[in-house]
Amino acid sequence: MKFLFDDESFSFESLRAAGFANYGGADVGEVVATARNIAEGDEAGWHRAWKATAERARAIGERSLAEGHRVSAREALLRASNYYRTAEFFLREDPAHDPEVTLLSSRSHQAFATAAGLLDTPVEQVAIPYEGTTLPGYVFLVDDSGAARPTVVYCSGYDSTLEEAYFAIAAAALSRGYNVLAFDGPGQGAALREQKLVFRPDWEAVMTPVLDYAVSRPEFADDRIALFGYSLGGYLVARSAAFDQRVAALVLDDGIHDFHAAFDRALPPELTRWIKDERDDVADPVLTMLTGVSTQLRWALRNGVWAMGATSFADLVRRTRAYTLDGVADRITAPTLILDAENDQFLKGQPHEVEKALTNASTTLVTLTEAEGAGEHCHMGAMARSHQTIFDWLDTTLPTT
Repeated sequence: MKFLFDDESFSFESLRAAGFANYGGADVGEVVATARNIAEGDEAGWHRAWKATAERARAIGERSLAEGHRVSAREALLRASNYYRTAEFFLREDPAHDPEVTLLSSRSHQAFATAAGLLDTPVEQVAIPYEGTTLPGYVFLVDDSGAARPTVVYCSGYDSTLEEAYFAIAAAALSRGYNVLAFDGPGQGAALREQKLVFRPDWEAVMTPVLDYAVSRPEFADDRIALFGYSLGGYLVARSAAFDQRVAALVLDDGIHDFHAAFDRALPPELTRWIKDERDDVADPVLTMLTGVSTQLRWALRNGVWAMGATSFADLVRRTRAYTLDGVADRITAPTLILDAENDQFLKGQPHEVEKALTNASTTLVTLTEAEGAGEHCHMGAMARSHQTIFDWLDTTLPTT
């Protein structure tokens, strides 16, 4: 689905930003006006334009807050948080040492934290114990009654953030009577940017302490906890469920059996053989050359080196081979909703592989289509349709009291 740009990556990220308008994360007019100031493939221009829009929204929010206009402040700051995240997206030349990445990420977090305090439902920032440190999180509650409710645990993906959780699942969940626990794990959001924690394929080591925390909260019904995996999170939560029977349901948005398949699809076969054989002397120069002609591949490789702690592009591609459900899929027993995007440009066909692999779980595979505007990866631009699918399924799958 082409949206505002011919460049596939710019188009997708613009649609992603605009799609959060459902829950106050964007104003479509702001998105269109911002895009008009960006030339095709101009990553520096992308950063400048989206930062300017974010700053403008933040200023509106701060002024409204100072003048006592609570709702207006909340709405503007939610948009600012999303726009700051979008402005930071393509800054991947040296993100670990780029002060602008730190600035934009911090402002995205700050804008969201202020907006969260202005929501009509309770929100709590939490720190989840994890291997001698903590993971940042948010608890979103339907109300302050303390009643134990069905709960969705949100797991980010390859580039998503804790703050994005509100638009991706929490707002829709709250309106349907579900509490939400969202967190940044290693390789994600603040856990990567501030704590320097990188991805790990054995995500059960991450999710186990998250679930330990979840079941310690009286507001979360222990027998009605669903894991929601967003993008790469679709692999991460499925992997976790193979090792933890406390999971009552899985939602994979979208299903991923083998993350390495995304790179296999994007790279020439001879190049993938060089990488597999550790011929980095020839593989890395070719990969570097390819980053000069593809915005999407350039971003994916640069982001991955950072988020996965790789030493080179070739090392990154090899590391992704560990992100597979091979050998563990048959251990998953929780009922599983596998979402599939008809035109997924990253992982087409992977949801069907997940369905075939989950031999000991009840599975429901739903393909959302281009014709209904939901055919993009994670159904960007069609949040209402994807949330209808998710929560109608959860309503009939989770145990009732």
